[in-house]
Amino acid sequence: MNLPPLVAPAESLTVDEVRRYSRHLIIPDVGMSGQKRLKNAKVLCVGAGGLGSPALMYLAAAGVGTLGIVEFDVVDESNLQRQIIHGHSDIGRSKAESARDSVREINPLIAVNLHQERLDSSNVMELFAQYDLIVDGTDNFATRYLVNDACVLLGKPYVWGSIYRFDGQASVFWAEYGPCYRCLYPEPPPPGMVPSCAEGGVLGVLCASIGSIQVTEAIKLLTGIGDSLLGRLMVYDALEMTYRQVRIRKDPNCAVCGENPTVTELIDYEAFCGTISEEAADAARDSTISVVQLKDMLDARDAGEIDFLLVDVREPGEFEIVSIDGAVLIPKGKFLDGSALGDLPNDKQIVLHCKVGGRSAEVLAVVKGAGFSDAIHVGGGINAWVHQIEPDKPSY
Repeated sequence: MNLPPLVAPAESLTVDEVRRYSRHLIIPDVGMSGQKRLKNAKVLCVGAGGLGSPALMYLAAAGVGTLGIVEFDVVDESNLQRQIIHGHSDIGRSKAESARDSVREINPLIAVNLHQERLDSSNVMELFAQYDLIVDGTDNFATRYLVNDACVLLGKPYVWGSIYRFDGQASVFWAEYGPCYRCLYPEPPPPGMVPSCAEGGVLGVLCASIGSIQVTEAIKLLTGIGDSLLGRLMVYDALEMTYRQVRIRKDPNCAVCGENPTVTELIDYEAFCGTISEEAADAARDSTISVVQLKDMLDARDAGEIDFLLVDVREPGEFEIVSIDGAVLIPKGKFLDGSALGDLPNDKQIVLHCKVGGRSAEVLAVVKGAGFSDAIHVGGGINAWVHQIEPDKPSY
């Protein structure tokens, strides 16, 4: 969809800016006017991770005059496989500060605003109001719905991207002219049904593919050139190297941008999306042990004092990276389809664990529902085990 330019052009470009952006200036569709619009633009990037890294770097290189970065996390070694805005020396640093330093190295002619806080309903409206356009680099459903609803309420365009393993998606949502994110996904998936990148993994370079699409769309919206992805979902399969499009129509019954919206102000997005299902939360209540308690149980089992079955419900690839000695691998999916239940012993207590505790809580609900009433799971999962019990083992 062709849209008018989002921002007015700046008064002029300096000599340094003309030299720096000369390859833009000689593109007829961009030219001096388009580059002045980029200079005058204010873009907020939510997150400085996998998608935020290439987005921020190319927005800076393109000459977007003011970049905002919302990020509260610190750089972890596992980030470096895909979050290319950070380097090895940045491990342990604030991601926001690391990203700012990289952006300034790319382009010292632009302004960078840091918002080192967790984005939530209490601050999102004030933050978004300061910018012309929002680029979403988040990795969870709660924040995506929060970003979407705030953009709809403020009339802001929202450039969205999503990545998982070898698959990526991108689109533009702008309720003023077309559909919003809720028109595409009215409800979040059930808790635990869609694994995160931390659980399922992501091809590092996929972030660059989707992040660059997001920046392309942002530039087109800011300058008013080309045909935006508004009303279209771009789906990328890196293994097959294919792109396909899906049309998205504005939903007249959309809860936030429809004809009779039911969401007229921000809501509790954590509760709306959920982290684990109600069944899992109920099952885990009074049936969760710490990794220290698990260590005591394993020591008692080795001494012949007790017996139980320790079940790792992660995926085989995760089990290969790191495991707890004595654990048996039975992936979560086999519990969900019921195929694992017949192999569980009736004369031993079942103890479940995963990476951080979410998947094992979901499995715990299934196992208890099958009659294993004394089953328990390990809070914090193998991540907590490595940090507290066996720090020489790798984490991921």
